Amino acid sequence: MTLQKNAGAVRRFAKLSRFGAWLQNLPNKLVPPPIRLIQIGSAFWQSRALYVAARLDIAGALADGEASAETLAERIGADADALYRLLRMLAAIGVFEEVADRRFKNNKLSSCLRQDHPNSVRAMVLMHNSPEMSRPWFEQLEQGVRGGGVPFESAHGQAFYSYMDGIPEFDALFAQAMDSVEALAGDSFATDFDWSRFERIIDVGGSKGAKSLAILKRHPHLKALVADREQVIRGAEQFWKGQGEGVALQRMSFEACDLLQSVPKAHSDKDIYLLSAVLHGFDDEACITALHHVAEAAAASDAAIAVMEMVMPDNRTDMGMAAFDMQMFVNTRGRERTLAEWGRLFADSGLVLQEVVGLQTFGNILVLRAAHCTDSLPCSRA
Repeated sequence: MTLQKNAGAVRRFAKLSRFGAWLQNLPNKLVPPPIRLIQIGSAFWQSRALYVAARLDIAGALADGEASAETLAERIGADADALYRLLRMLAAIGVFEEVADRRFKNNKLSSCLRQDHPNSVRAMVLMHNSPEMSRPWFEQLEQGVRGGGVPFESAHGQAFYSYMDGIPEFDALFAQAMDSVEALAGDSFATDFDWSRFERIIDVGGSKGAKSLAILKRHPHLKALVADREQVIRGAEQFWKGQGEGVALQRMSFEACDLLQSVPKAHSDKDIYLLSAVLHGFDDEACITALHHVAEAAAASDAAIAVMEMVMPDNRTDMGMAAFDMQMFVNTRGRERTLAEWGRLFADSGLVLQEVVGLQTFGNILVLRAAHCTDSLPCSRA
């Protein structure tokens, strides 16, 4: 029996996504090639302008009102003319709105730079444009492409996660950025997958447990165990104190673990492991190690495993997916993978793919079980 829910809505989302990718390529058809290449080549100007706007918290200073560049400059401690020119550029690309001469207000885009906005992506903008994340792109990308190394490691002398362990400020920014992923991905992971068939989620690499909590709120019978690095778990427990999440939070517990060493064991076939956007940061060898640990922990109880990741098409991918994959290349030894590539990793880990559950977002949920428990079950794709 399928775990897919809202199949019609998922198919409509996929069609809209393909249409959006087509629209995204329209400038390549309409703009003369030399001009289009210059536009692409200078696109980092836009990202840096957006980064400075986020750093200065201009959207927060504007809040629900409007203000002149001069008034805003006083509020945030900036030069009025320079601030005006920055805002004029951002308004020209649709971020902020110039309502009168030198007067600005937030619009739909800039409002998502406010920290108090429910769909805030301010932390994500700050993280992607931080010195830690920018240096590998600017300084080491060519060398990485030539030699196949990891640009982040060349720039910083450490692997990505090791670097985070030693820089608490960057680690905290990364965690905030990951929390804001839900503003991009939405809650389809909670609504398009049938979690009601289970009794406990074991959320491996679940950070603060925001995804588990979103699922628990919809399913009062469910419990969740969030497992992650020790320092992440300490921060998560502290984060939720006094958050007022009520009964759902009382059904969530935390445990420190290292996915490359071991994971909490399942208790029954009503348990389901959730690994959300964890494996794409690993190379194939580390993926197999991690998945093997999950398979061992799940096998005795025949627990299910839900791997939520992007599934790359075999060819002609869209800009969003290709950009995610390049981000993985620049910062980690991981990658985004096709269904065939995922299938090979699962087979090498002692797992069988039972179903690919579609979501109304850029990911899928790959449903797995230990191979010895499912020898008679065919793989299928929703």
